[in-house]
Amino acid sequence: MTKLSLISESKMRCEKLGIDPQGIPSFTNFLSESDLNLKRAEYEEILSVIDFFVHKLLELMKGLPLLILITDENGCILEMAGDEAIKTVIQQSGIKVGLVFNEHEAGTNSINLVLDHREPIQLVGDEHYYEFLWSSACYTVPFQYTDISNLLGTITIMTTIDQHNPFLLAMLCTVVDSIERELLLKKQNRRLHILNQVVIETTRNGIIITDRDGNITEFNKFAEILTGAKKQDVINKPIPNAKTNDFIKEVLQTGKEYEDMEFMLRPKMGQDERVCLFDAFPIRDENMQIMGAFAQFRDITERYHTQKQINYLAYHDDLTGLPNRRFFTGHIGELLRQGVNENRIFAVMFLDLDSFKKINDTLGHNNGDVLLQMVAERLKACCHASDQLVSRMGGDEFTILLEEITDQTEAIQVAEEIIRAFEKPFAVDGYELYITASIGIAFYPQDGRDVEMLMKNADIALYQMKDDGKNNYNIFKSIPSGGGIERLTLENSIRKALQLEEFVLYYQPQIDSKTGEIIGTEALVRWNHPTLGLIPPAKFIPIAEETGLIVPLGKWVLKTACLQHQKWKEKGFTPMRVSVNLSSRQFSKHDLVETIKEILLETHIDPSYLELEITESMTMNVEVAIEILGKLKELGILICIDDFGTGYSNLSYLKQFAIDRLKIDQSFVRDIMTDSNDADIVATVIAMAHKLGIDVIAEGVETKDQLNFLRSQNCHEVQGFYYYPPIPAEQIEQLLMQTTTIKTNLQG
Repeated sequence: MTKLSLISESKMRCEKLGIDPQGIPSFTNFLSESDLNLKRAEYEEILSVIDFFVHKLLELMKGLPLLILITDENGCILEMAGDEAIKTVIQQSGIKVGLVFNEHEAGTNSINLVLDHREPIQLVGDEHYYEFLWSSACYTVPFQYTDISNLLGTITIMTTIDQHNPFLLAMLCTVVDSIERELLLKKQNRRLHILNQVVIETTRNGIIITDRDGNITEFNKFAEILTGAKKQDVINKPIPNAKTNDFIKEVLQTGKEYEDMEFMLRPKMGQDERVCLFDAFPIRDENMQIMGAFAQFRDITERYHTQKQINYLAYHDDLTGLPNRRFFTGHIGELLRQGVNENRIFAVMFLDLDSFKKINDTLGHNNGDVLLQMVAERLKACCHASDQLVSRMGGDEFTILLEEITDQTEAIQVAEEIIRAFEKPFAVDGYELYITASIGIAFYPQDGRDVEMLMKNADIALYQMKDDGKNNYNIFKSIPSGGGIERLTLENSIRKALQLEEFVLYYQPQIDSKTGEIIGTEALVRWNHPTLGLIPPAKFIPIAEETGLIVPLGKWVLKTACLQHQKWKEKGFTPMRVSVNLSSRQFSKHDLVETIKEILLETHIDPSYLELEITESMTMNVEVAIEILGKLKELGILICIDDFGTGYSNLSYLKQFAIDRLKIDQSFVRDIMTDSNDADIVATVIAMAHKLGIDVIAEGVETKDQLNFLRSQNCHEVQGFYYYPPIPAEQIEQLLMQTTTIKTNLQG
């Protein structure tokens, strides 16, 4: 019977029972606490094995909203683990530990279908009977003792429908295979103990027993398979494997025990390696004297390779096979944590295909995907050295890390080689496609000393190249061809500018996406140079960061923004939130909290109207971040994570940080209408934040389509050029006066 017919028959039964699909089920079949405890005790060993694999699965898929449900053979939920937001939602509908699933209460669901038919199944969206489950995807697999095929229960992965991927069911089947193998091994080990090793040759473990001198007395057939040695060749001799022999000597001499030590064994030349868990302990006589040693190898090769495969998929792009954003940023982070020699440099390159959207629109997304795969292969051919890493960020954007370079010219040579490689056409579906690429380059340490800054600066360099004509490379901070501000002039002028009060604040309105009303502003610093005019922050903020002048500048920005808020309040405007960015240097200062306290007292601003924006990289030292953010929250200040999704994203810490708001980075918003990956990321972040009780604001909104998409995903706050660019305080006042006049006329 096909999956569709199973679902159809189930829904017909539910309709005949009169179940309302728009309602919420009234579950009545729960085990009592005592019965549940008895059942869990009965399943104790089974649950311990499942918990091990579930923990590994959740670790490897960290960042994805997954909830795991484990039931017994009757459909009783014994455990739930994983995403707390999903758990909370389904618990509100009555689904919790102790519930016994049955179709006449739960409607069409994957657990009852699997229990009835003993086959893996997935239900996505409206394949469920109840409409409250249409926003979810469920993947359920039965598990059993494979030697007697008695059903033990089911394991289910539940996630949001926007995370649906058929691979989750295949991955769960592989994990369950490993669980069943481990359950069988444990069951056989129990029998081995009960029979006092009478049936030693029936075990699937490699067993070795030695006498007091370390000579082998028992060597079963699985030991032969795993080690490649024959029993007749090793009996009454020391263990041939030197590493194993050393452990046995330690056991015999000291009585030490070893458990779950991972070994790599190669039975014979040309054969694949086997991965085993090794146990060894002494055998004692009635007087507790050591009379020999027992050792066993448990073959976990399948489990080992399953874990490697899961890990690979978590850190690689499924279209091109290249490392993904998570792998790339983690690799750079690890490089920095290990300590890069100050005399060394490395390069981060951002590459974006020029006019890729036209190819997608003309030839279709399938051909676009083929082109991306061919681009990936061409990039790997250009960057094939062991110290060169190519990855795909998403869409048509790729990144390259060049670890071992002596100067910038080496990175330039690689960029030029890539540009030349794109001169040859790509053959796709009978077409010869000529496509170019733009490249932005940033260097450690001059362009940044952390992952976020390096990647942001490489991205800035890329889009400078896009603006300058595309099909070439651009080095971050390079002077535009039309002339510009010399770096040395800026360095010498910033300190003087602070003294002469040449800096000014612009404010970008933050908008209620439903009403279009201004509900807050973000304070953004500009430099009004007496001879060079208005200098954008991209020119002087990086220099201020490097010189340390960002600390006094940041303090001035914070104080000025608070004073401006009070001026607007005194003029009778309705108080609204003002957001101020904190730099990493400010955040790391030991007197940060005291400095902010002084500003609050001096400006008399209500702390609930002040929001501080921090970046993800500032929270990498979790304990320190929790302490600082906790003290700031005690002051009554709001906290926002800026540029969310572009750096260190550990979702499990968001609640601990007591975050009020997430700001979705404009790099994701920019392409939500053309890049399904960015659209999925934005939708997932919004949904996840709402489930955690955190507000969301999207920056960089430039078009009506982008705004409508964000509205459809319940993103209630936006900012961007679609409404207003950053503008002086006087223009903000004019906007507020217009709003006040309109409201007064409407009320009149």
